[in-house]
Amino acid sequence: MKIVAICGAGVGTSGILKVNAERVLERLGIQADVTASDIASIATSAATAQVILTSPELVEHIGKTFADIVVIQNYFDLEELEQKLDKALG
Repeated sequence: MKIVAICGAGVGTSGILKVNAERVLERLGIQADVTASDIASIATSAATAQVILTSPELVEHIGKTFADIVVIQNYFDLEELEQKLDKALG
């Protein structure tokens, strides 16, 4: 399973989201390859992803995808992330 966390530059917030998603996935007992990417590279980086994690303001820039788009309001809220990932993957 592949999950891509995206932000504007692919360095800061997507990196935080990646690390927190990995923590949540470990709690849920789900193995996945989680990567961080910038919005400009989303077509390539998420071409084979099952889930895209992002913030509300970037959703409209994602374009056509077969992945589930999971919008995260607070990248530091592990409970929100766990609830949304569990729903998307469950």
